[in-house]
Amino acid sequence: MDRNLQGVTMRRVWILLLIIILAILTSCSGQNNLQQPEQPEENVEMKTITMKINDEEVRVSWENNESVKALAELASETPLIINTSQYGGFEQVGSIGTTLPGNDVSTKTKPGDIVLYTSDSIVVFYGSNSWSYTRLGHIEDKSEDELRELLSGSNVVITITAV
Repeated sequence: MDRNLQGVTMRRVWILLLIIILAILTSCSGQNNLQQPEQPEENVEMKTITMKINDEEVRVSWENNESVKALAELASETPLIINTSQYGGFEQVGSIGTTLPGNDVSTKTKPGDIVLYTSDSIVVFYGSNSWSYTRLGHIEDKSEDELRELLSGSNVVITITAV
């Protein structure tokens, strides 16, 4: 019986020593992290995104959301060329070839609005519509008539680049 008690006591001692060693190692690794020089925070800037409609650059006021950030990342690798189709006499819509994060909300659009539809299509409006979209931006430098002229054709190509 004495040997069993001695064996149990030795196991407890080994377990206690193991716990102490682990505690020391854990606290030492924490101290090392504190002693390392601080890494400068990476300055995350919004990429400059440009948009052309049939080779005519338009000035866009882009939203600050996850969808636009993902679009910028996609368009920074290679220009994003979107062949669009006219729909309903008030918009051009085209697939971007991948899915972006979306946050669709019911909204009423106006001429110049750029939205993400079903997370995989870009829609540019030269008229108005009410539906659930994720807002991407708004064309600032074109009148409603200029937008209609640019966007009402059957072969509209939108090019988006980001740097």
